[in-house]
Amino acid sequence: MQFILLTHPRERLRITNTGQLVLQVLGERARVIEWHRKQPDPALIAAIDAGLVGLVFPTDDDTPLVSSNSADNVKASAKECTPPFEYLLLIDATWQEARKMYNQSPYLKSLIKVGLQPTHASIYPLRRNQLEGGLCTAECVALLLEQAGEPELAQQLTVRLMGFIER
Repeated sequence: MQFILLTHPRERLRITNTGQLVLQVLGERARVIEWHRKQPDPALIAAIDAGLVGLVFPTDDDTPLVSSNSADNVKASAKECTPPFEYLLLIDATWQEARKMYNQSPYLKSLIKVGLQPTHASIYPLRRNQLEGGLCTAECVALLLEQAGEPELAQQLTVRLMGFIER
């Protein structure tokens, strides 16, 4: 499983951005694509058109088409937790920006959503006005790694996040 962080241009400049931690821990398994409303990334569009991308994003009705329930699937394989996507795309931005990016990008609305159902509240306190029950980018990726049977990598990312928060 590989991760695409569709990142708002302002997010890359924020010192509170946890997407950078994902890149540090996962290396070549994660990449950043900067979001541009009028010029979507051609390689991303090609991967979407080929059915290789699932979107990790809350659903409108809280009923994801594909559920990754951490309580039920911690020991499940990646294929059991998520559909056979080559890439999982996360919108890396504030929640307010993420909603705007989603609403202004028809290609994102066409994607199958992979819903997360965390069993704990976010440990990330560095931003205000956060979505209740929402997780930061690094927490989402750690949860997905855990569910995919990669607990060591998930733990490494969580430890890196905790150090980031404490600094």
